[in-house]
Amino acid sequence: MELVIQPDAECAAWLVASLIAKALREKPHLVLGLATGRTMERVYGYLVQMHREEKLDFSLCRTFNLDEYIGLSPDHPGSYRYYMDHHLFNHINIDHRNTFLPDGTAPDLKAACRRYEETILEFGGIDLQLLGIGADGHIGFNEPLSALRSRTREKALTPSTIAVNSTLFRRPEEMPTRALTMGVGTILDASNIILLVTGSTKSDILAKAVEGPITAMVSASALQLHPHCQVVVDEHAAVKLQAQEYYRWVFDNEPDWAEFRAPCPSRKVLPHHRPK
Repeated sequence: MELVIQPDAECAAWLVASLIAKALREKPHLVLGLATGRTMERVYGYLVQMHREEKLDFSLCRTFNLDEYIGLSPDHPGSYRYYMDHHLFNHINIDHRNTFLPDGTAPDLKAACRRYEETILEFGGIDLQLLGIGADGHIGFNEPLSALRSRTREKALTPSTIAVNSTLFRRPEEMPTRALTMGVGTILDASNIILLVTGSTKSDILAKAVEGPITAMVSASALQLHPHCQVVVDEHAAVKLQAQEYYRWVFDNEPDWAEFRAPCPSRKVLPHHRPK
């Protein structure tokens, strides 16, 4: 695991978008795992900007999202399909037939989960998985006590997750209480992982996830087992980390990070895509 501390949330998002763009340029047929949430809106805004200004090409890319609510149609404003179309897919040259999310409206949810796993394998597995982290340390919707070898499945959401996510619905009472999610094991199968964490409210759980013990109570702690996981955080999220000096030294001195050390153009993101 490598951890990088950036000056603010914009610079952290720009670095993550730059890492994704580099991977896509090196491998046009990239299989990309995607996440949702407010933290990711900045990343997708930068990727849209790179597509428009630098001709970043998504035409051969395939994407798989971490999760989807059970019972929401794809055109529901609270669904993750709607989110992805609104923030990314409708603004880049990706073939929508190559964008996959778990089917939360399937009549047989267990079969839909099996098909999702099989489709990922048909495309050769996920090359790069983008992640955020929940306040209790969940990745995807792998709530506390999720098995660290779990696969895509149905999952009941915790009251705290429902309380946080319901604020994103026009009618909070429409927030589903269950979802389909990639399992922790599915996530760990990705060749490379990037975890983006910003804001002081995530500082405690970030420290537990990356510097604490590996435990099913904090599903993100399983990322410590992954051989190619990069964690990008801002200063506010980093305040509880014990090894800050080392993390800064690595970013400032390791050759792999040299091309990313220039000051980020963090105020150039397109206003249309800036998070509210």
